[in-house]
Amino acid sequence: MLGWGYPPNITGGLDVHVGELFSGLRDDFEIEATLVLPAEFAPDDEPGLEPVETGDGDIAARIERLSDRFAELAPDHDVIHTHDWFGYAPGRQAARASDATWVSSFHSLASDRNIDPPKREVETERRLANAADTNIAVSEIVRGDIRELYDADSRVVYNGFSTPTFSGKDVREELDIDGEMLFFVGRHTDQKGISHLLFAMKKLRGRDVTLVVGGSGHQTDQLKRFAELIGIEDRVEFVGYVPEGELGDYYAASDAFVSPSYAEPFGITITEALEAGTQVVATPSGVAEVLPEDCLVEVETDSESIVAGLREALNREGLPEYDRREWLDVARDMLSVYEDVA
Repeated sequence: MLGWGYPPNITGGLDVHVGELFSGLRDDFEIEATLVLPAEFAPDDEPGLEPVETGDGDIAARIERLSDRFAELAPDHDVIHTHDWFGYAPGRQAARASDATWVSSFHSLASDRNIDPPKREVETERRLANAADTNIAVSEIVRGDIRELYDADSRVVYNGFSTPTFSGKDVREELDIDGEMLFFVGRHTDQKGISHLLFAMKKLRGRDVTLVVGGSGHQTDQLKRFAELIGIEDRVEFVGYVPEGELGDYYAASDAFVSPSYAEPFGITITEALEAGTQVVATPSGVAEVLPEDCLVEVETDSESIVAGLREALNREGLPEYDRREWLDVARDMLSVYEDVA
């Protein structure tokens, strides 16, 4: 398998998936598995990791160094498994160097991550979707997009649910919040729809509500200025990076978590909020496909829709009810794919 990071060193959604899948295959199903990844993101005490010094240079140069080692190891394995667009060159090289079956997972598409996706990423995804022996999508949303954009089919293997870590921190006391609290955490980019959430705060009248915005990105300063321009700066707290060990404290302190994204292929943060016992207001997401119909308050990326959703969530009584999808189920489902296609 090819990865980029491995928890706890890197904790993005893709890296969580790779870490949980790899360790599940290795430990619970006793699969002889090897994970190739950059040395700087590889923990020291995880068996089966193959760290590669990727050195300096742009991402293409670093991927090329991963590709060489990935191809060297491929002949000793039945399946090679890559993730997202950066796996195209390593997967192609390894497939040519071996008889292994190439499985490619799509966690999101370039069009999910960018309003105007880079042409290089789009073309790489197109080639990848049509070169791999089998494509995996993390939801029916992603499967439909792969078919529509790249005319390629895929099989759906949903992510597992992630439980956030709690430190016991009193978030409300630290931020001096007496009323209701809303929480968002994620990259500050166009695709996350944060400006619509801020405008919804402007329209949410008659309640003492504070929005806590975690994370950062190229839009952070612009979003802060926008909050000032519409006069809600005293009702919004930009807290920056939230340490992994404190994420659960923020979810649990909130009356509702809000995911206003234009595109949410699955939604690991949504699962974290649910696991913390928090109501969730969310635009269409892949995780909704494995949840009861009324578990989430579903909205559109539009301030009026978000306002209505916030009011519904804040007025709800009782905790959301759902069946948790375990990461062991993910490993079991992926193993079934391997056995079917290899």
